[in-house]
Amino acid sequence: MKAVYYSAPEKFSVKPVTKPVIQENQVLIEVTSCGVCKTDAHIHQGEFIANFPLIPGHEFVGKIVEVGSAVTSLSVGERVAADNTVLCGHCYYCQRNQPLYCENFYSLGVTGPGGFAEFVAVNADKVFPIGNLHFDEAIFIEPTACAIHGTDVVDVQTGDDVVIFGAGPTGLIMAQLLKYSGAGNLVVVASDPNKLELAKELGADYTILMDRNNYSAHEDELKKLLPKGFDIVVDATGAPVVMQTLTKHTKHGAKVVIYGVASEEDTITVSPYEIFSKELKIIGSFAQTHCFDRAIKVIKNGIVDVKKMITHRFSLDEFGKAMQQVDSGKGHIKVVIDCKEN
Repeated sequence: MKAVYYSAPEKFSVKPVTKPVIQENQVLIEVTSCGVCKTDAHIHQGEFIANFPLIPGHEFVGKIVEVGSAVTSLSVGERVAADNTVLCGHCYYCQRNQPLYCENFYSLGVTGPGGFAEFVAVNADKVFPIGNLHFDEAIFIEPTACAIHGTDVVDVQTGDDVVIFGAGPTGLIMAQLLKYSGAGNLVVVASDPNKLELAKELGADYTILMDRNNYSAHEDELKKLLPKGFDIVVDATGAPVVMQTLTKHTKHGAKVVIYGVASEEDTITVSPYEIFSKELKIIGSFAQTHCFDRAIKVIKNGIVDVKKMITHRFSLDEFGKAMQQVDSGKGHIKVVIDCKEN
């Protein structure tokens, strides 16, 4: 089969590799498409727990073409999405029922072979039928699952004033979930007018354009809009220069949420006295486990609308172009690799 193959960080090719041989508890999925996200750019650099050599790709959907001898819940031909997380079940954190912190965390597309390939083998208990949900919507199940976990840890209280910085796919998804969860005022701040227009269409109460060369402009607008600040301030940009400013916009007792993925070497400076005196809560949100069923539900039921988010498509052979678009290109929201050749 054809796949994207990394021999080491930043060193990849698209080439024939051995087709996976499934175990009795697995299914073989013919990958239709696989989403590219900013995390893949970090993986490209060797970050985000990546392990090489590697076939990346963790947001994949497709059809089952082979079923292991012990699998009774799935059938050949079913249209499915797959949860890429594989947990050991026996380490310190798994035994504490905290599987996201699994000390042997294994992730398809990050530490093991993933979906930028024609076929991928997946444990059957991590495979979810999607029925007639269009593949272009199903591609967002994994990022929606991550946003659901983020919403869980944020714990929105009805009527909370919420601001989210960033309007990429996960930012737009999380914004919708935060609004659905009870945000009284939901404000989205981003530097792309087209993304802000979509954010407004998807339920944001207010949108504010960020000038990357003059942060005081949007900061003044936020202050004018809600002088007391916000109960919840979320970063979905992954940019330290933005994260650095989050506490400026907090009420006393507010939550500051680091949801975007920064580089491992990035640092920010915050005032410990401000955290102390305002009793701020600093919250991290990392990936997800056991959220796929809810992700499918909120997309199918229209709670999360992803229909207008795919802006760029590439073939497997064009993987390099796709990565360039995600890492440094402009004008995209969601970039997708079509893995099945027509």
